[in-house]
Amino acid sequence: MRNKVILLSTDSWGKGDEELGKTILESFFAMLKQEQEKPAAVFCMHRGVLALTENSLASLHLKEIQEQGVPVLACKTCADYFEVSDKLYAGDISTMKRFIELSADHEVFTIA
Repeated sequence: MRNKVILLSTDSWGKGDEELGKTILESFFAMLKQEQEKPAAVFCMHRGVLALTENSLASLHLKEIQEQGVPVLACKTCADYFEVSDKLYAGDISTMKRFIELSADHEVFTIA
């Protein structure tokens, strides 16, 4: 994951059963926080901002990843749309411009 920006656009990874998707997403971030090499950043957009709230178990792992020095960023437009700007457990509000800057220097790994 080193030198990659994770683009998270969902709070439930994969098609089909939503609860299974939430469990898969949580497992991914639980394992990622244990890896030696961390991503350059995690940028959350669309429903991905919901994974940063207390309603998502993934937020616990994303908070730890953030505490390990990885920027965890929430698209301001998306957070405002879902009315969670003041409800984030993990991450900081950011802009699409910041994502463009990050993706110019890093490969993007998309979770949709």
